[in-house]
Amino acid sequence: MTRLLALTRAVSPGLATCELTHLDRAPIDVATAEAQHAAYERLLESLGCTVRRVAPAPSHPDAVFIEDTAVVLDEVAVVTRPGAASRRGEVEVVAEALAPLRPLQRIEAPGTLDGGDVIVVGRRILVGRTGRSNDAGIAQLRAHVAPFGYTVEGVDVTGCLHLKSAATALDDATVLCNPAWVDPRAFAPLRTLAVDPAEPMAANVVRVGPALVHDAAHARTRAMLEAHGYTVHTTDASELAKAEGAVTCCSILLRA
Repeated sequence: MTRLLALTRAVSPGLATCELTHLDRAPIDVATAEAQHAAYERLLESLGCTVRRVAPAPSHPDAVFIEDTAVVLDEVAVVTRPGAASRRGEVEVVAEALAPLRPLQRIEAPGTLDGGDVIVVGRRILVGRTGRSNDAGIAQLRAHVAPFGYTVEGVDVTGCLHLKSAATALDDATVLCNPAWVDPRAFAPLRTLAVDPAEPMAANVVRVGPALVHDAAHARTRAMLEAHGYTVHTTDASELAKAEGAVTCCSILLRA
C-alpha cells in the first residue's frame, strides 16, 4: 500500500544565524520555532503522512529547511548541491535517508540547485533561476530526470529567495503565485491564481493529497483559495519565516 512519507529535520539551536538574502535579520526565538515545527509535523501526520525525522544537524543553522537538499520523484531522488556553501554539509545525511527509498543522482560542481527552487507538476518540472540555483544545476537536473519522461524548464525569479517563495502548485492544473516576483506566463498553459497583494509571501503551500498546508499569517490569500474550493489547513510558521523559510521548506514528501 502506497503511503506518503514526510522527511523532516529538527530546528538547529543556531537558527538565528541562518543564511539571509532578502530579509533583514530579526531575533528568532528558537524554542518557539521548535514548537511551530512540531505542530507542523503533527499537521502532516493528521493529513495522513508518516513523519520521519532524519538525524539533526545542530551545527547547520538552516538544516530544518530540508527541502533544499533533494528533489524526490517517484523514480529517482536527485541530491542537490545548495547554492549557499554553508549549507552543503546538510546534504549527506539526507542522501543516506533517501538511499533505501530511491536510486540517487547528484548535482555536481559547478552546478548549484536548491530544492526550494523546484516545482513539479505532473511530468513538468519548473526550476527557478536564483542566487541558489544556476543554469548548470538546472541542466544536470534535466539530464537526470529525462530518462523518466520529465521535462525541465528554467524560470526567472526576482525579489525573493526561491521559486517556491513566489509560486507553488495547488494541483496539477493550477499554480498560486506572486506576480511581482515571477511572471505568471512562465506557467502556461496552467491556470494561475495570484496572492493577495498585501501578502507577498503567501504563494508557498504544501500539497498533501487534496489538502493544502498554508502559513496561518496569510488569511486573505487563504480565503481566496477556499473560495476557489480548496481545503486549506493552517500552521504558524512565523519564526521560521524570519529565516526566509516557509511551509514547503520543512519537509520532503514522497510516496513510499
